Amino acid sequence: MEIISIFKKLLKIGIFNPRNYGYYGDNIYISVNTIITNPSNVYLHGNNGLKYAVVLSGRGKVVFKKNSGASYGLKISTGNHARIVGIPYRCIKEEMKPEGYDGDVIVEEDVWMGFNVTLLSGITIGRGATIAAGAVVSKSIPPYCVAAGVPAKFVKFYWSIDQIIQHEEKLYPENERYSRKELQKIFDTYIQK
Repeated sequence: MEIISIFKKLLKIGIFNPRNYGYYGDNIYISVNTIITNPSNVYLHGNNGLKYAVVLSGRGKVVFKKNSGASYGLKISTGNHARIVGIPYRCIKEEMKPEGYDGDVIVEEDVWMGFNVTLLSGITIGRGATIAAGAVVSKSIPPYCVAAGVPAKFVKFYWSIDQIIQHEEKLYPENERYSRKELQKIFDTYIQK
């Protein structure tokens, strides 16, 4: 009976109470050892999971769109330390930081991130992307690609354009799908000729 009482108390406070989030969709899993500093700036749109994660969401938002998740050890930071002449960095308060030190972290639909991935402020991971274990994402990643490394870089596209179109036809309404022309432009940007 004691364990049930403790669990009920945990639900009322902190990361286990859906009302504390900016948005909390259906089928969300958050492990007990996950740390989220500001759930009101975290938006989980459904069928997401955080296991042994650390989410430092200061002024920036963390947005997980539907059907995206990560293996154990995901780390997210929406802010950066500022350096101001004459003030030790440990004494700089949030309101003193110049513009541009904080940014949203957006994980689009159907993204998979491997073990111990780190996401830094101001990035977007494109729909259907796969982020390799141990990667540190400091710049936005295009849709449907594999990215790896420190810092994370484009490695390859996961599927061909035709396969992406087939995948999207099964998952998204027509007005939300990438067109062949959009996909070709993305491919041309990232594939060396």
